[in-house]
Amino acid sequence: MELIGWIGSFLFAICALPLSYQSYKDGHSRGVNQLFLLLWLGGEIFTTIYVLLKHGVDLPLLANYAFNILLILVIMKYKYFPRI
Repeated sequence: MELIGWIGSFLFAICALPLSYQSYKDGHSRGVNQLFLLLWLGGEIFTTIYVLLKHGVDLPLLANYAFNILLILVIMKYKYFPRI
């Protein structure tokens, strides 16, 4: 069961990887909707809090949410502070 949780969390966590890499490579995130990013970040933060309070330390879920939050922040950095 633990392996299934890690696989699922890994797959969800890397979903944002292509967009964050593209933002880094291009130096901007112009085509990404601001409201989408804010809602996505808020959802990840609130879900992380929920998991911590409800389930305690569930490493696969927490790793997923932490990695997603990191990637969202990369995308937002290039949205609000483009290199170009």
